[in-house]
Amino acid sequence: MPRIIDVIDAPDQGPNDLVVRKPEIGAGDFRFGSQVIVRESQRAVFYRDGKSLDTFDPGRHTISTANLPILSSLLRLGTSGKDIFTAEVYFVNMREFTDQKWGTPEPITLRDTDLGLVRLRAFGQYTMQVEDPKRFVDQFVGTQGVYRTAQISDYLRGVVISRMTDVLGENMTSILDLPKLFDEFSAAMRSVLQEDFSAMGISLRQFRVVSISPTEETAKAIDERASMGAIGDMNAYMQFKTARAIGDSAQQSGSGGGEGLGMGAGLGMGMGMAGMIAQAMGQGQGQQAAAQPQAAAAGAASAAAVMTLEEAAAYLKVGAADVQALIDDGSIPAKKIGSQYRISKSAVDSFLAS
Repeated sequence: MPRIIDVIDAPDQGPNDLVVRKPEIGAGDFRFGSQVIVRESQRAVFYRDGKSLDTFDPGRHTISTANLPILSSLLRLGTSGKDIFTAEVYFVNMREFTDQKWGTPEPITLRDTDLGLVRLRAFGQYTMQVEDPKRFVDQFVGTQGVYRTAQISDYLRGVVISRMTDVLGENMTSILDLPKLFDEFSAAMRSVLQEDFSAMGISLRQFRVVSISPTEETAKAIDERASMGAIGDMNAYMQFKTARAIGDSAQQSGSGGGEGLGMGAGLGMGMGMAGMIAQAMGQGQGQQAAAQPQAAAAGAASAAAVMTLEEAAAYLKVGAADVQALIDDGSIPAKKIGSQYRISKSAVDSFLAS
């Protein structure tokens, strides 16, 4: 049957298809008088030889030089007796595209006032709509050489990431302040992207930053920074960590055949640890912790004629609080000098003999 008329339409264009090309591959040979059916949510752009010829609005249109004035110059070239012209038709979806996602494929490295350098990931959503279908097709088909929805989405995502890197680099001070600035970053991004999208025939309706999160390495640095803040005095913290590591090493060396040597090393290292804590913290508890190992060593050898509270406790093999209670009720006489007690060995012996 001879070919008489063509019907050019895109009835299967889905809600997420930005552009549908007719024909899908190559150039179409459309006869004059063929019908172009454009649906309410579409615009049809004719394209030939790297140029957009004209745009059809919703409705039924007939291909003719009246509908496509630019064809008048093309027809002069002759058609070898065929009443056709070759072109492609791009049906552009004019719906509003919501929930368009963007995200950083690789972490962005930025300066941070608290942590020095940080690496961040960001993602979010935007809403867009084609406002100038002819410009839209010109920019992507003519300039980029692409028309598939996935290719166009990848290109737009690259534009968003480039702008996000600039906005973060210019406005970020500390990652610790980012959660309260999402709205400000979203507004700034919409402002700078609007011009880029408009140049491509697209209107950017909404833009949202959903999350800006640190990489695993940066998260560890934040945790350490929080720990430092909770500790307060970093020098004291480092001394404490060093002393604890020495104590752990002494306990490990005390197991096995060299048990006596390990116990002696553990005692000396424990005394050193207690001394460092007392020097760093400057508190009475640290001083008592330093005195207890000394008292234990003194009790293990021979008691002095005059003993401290801790030495008396070690001599009696009880706690310092027990000795304090005996002093308070008068069972053991003691002399208080400043904030320290001094107890004679003879007084302790008399208490034991009574």
